[in-house]
Amino acid sequence: MELFKKAGCGNIILTSLFLIIVVFFPSFSPAAEKTGVTDIRYWSYSGYTRVVIDLSDEAVFTNNRLAFPDRLYFDIKNSSIRKELQKNISVGNGMLKSVRAGQHDKNTVRVVLDLEKITDFKVFTLAKPSRIIVDIFGLKTFSVKKTIVIDPGHGGKDPGAIGPGRLYEKDIVLDVALKLKKILSKDPNIEIFLTREKDVFIPLPKRTAIANGRNADLFVSIHANASRRKKLKGIETYFLNWTDNEEAQKVAARENAISLKQMKRLKKKMDIKDIILSDLSREYKRNESMALANYVQKSMVKGLERNYKNVVDLGVKWSYFYVLFGADMPSTLLEISFVSNPLEGRRLAKDKYRADLAKSIATGIKKYLSSMPEGQMLASTVKTIGP
Repeated sequence: MELFKKAGCGNIILTSLFLIIVVFFPSFSPAAEKTGVTDIRYWSYSGYTRVVIDLSDEAVFTNNRLAFPDRLYFDIKNSSIRKELQKNISVGNGMLKSVRAGQHDKNTVRVVLDLEKITDFKVFTLAKPSRIIVDIFGLKTFSVKKTIVIDPGHGGKDPGAIGPGRLYEKDIVLDVALKLKKILSKDPNIEIFLTREKDVFIPLPKRTAIANGRNADLFVSIHANASRRKKLKGIETYFLNWTDNEEAQKVAARENAISLKQMKRLKKKMDIKDIILSDLSREYKRNESMALANYVQKSMVKGLERNYKNVVDLGVKWSYFYVLFGADMPSTLLEISFVSNPLEGRRLAKDKYRADLAKSIATGIKKYLSSMPEGQMLASTVKTIGP
């Protein structure tokens, strides 16, 4: 009886310790919830394909390339595949034969990309929602025309910032982008594409994929700013880089559709800074993105100052924007005014102000293009980035 009591006491202690471990250290739980592989999508263009593996949460994965036959595989740890997910996706575009996915073992989902003929590839992750992005590069054909992809931010179910009188960012930037296209299209040496030409939702990874797929020389993403501080106003232009500036992080967090807290968490990830630096490692891309941003920013400010008072130049800045990451060409993101500011909100609601913005952006882009040495192009020296 005494032994039974001692044993019972021991069991109670062990049970209590187990509960403490599970509550305070959930990773020790044997029944920890697995990350779900929820969807696999791809967008295909001439010489370029982007594959997106959607996850229910962040995950650890390994990737490798094997020969005979040529293929890439991704082992996603502590994961399970959604039953409804299409397990075999036929692509057949000369670069990628197919994408296959399956439960490799009870704790691992394996995604295999069957390759045909590629020149390079790169891999990176995005958070909130969690995704593994795989960019596949084939042989590119270069046009004698300069190709520019203009990206009107937001759209469809995503209205972006909302100003007084239900002034939607998505409507403002689409109108400016369409006006900008009309102006630039007058030059026979420039070919213009928009990521959207109507009020539809385009996922951020697809916007970059469109620019890469068009083999664009430039990528320009247009947005309108917003702040809880109604007095805040001005024009600012961004290029991709990591920053410790909280205001710049706030802008990027809003455009990335994540919270500032989540934005700051990205910095704490051990690999995020290395990934950004790797993407910016090509000196041409980094320097030219900065040059493009400067030309457009100066032109917007100077152009608006001719017709409007109190134009505030907030300058050229940098931050981590999802829509710019992975762009294979000089790229920039414009914040053309604050919809939340009473003065700039009223201006943005007027057709003339939007037209003046489009004209000044076009002037900046043309000045940048004229500054480029004839025939200068971005070399395709893509590096593979690990998880």
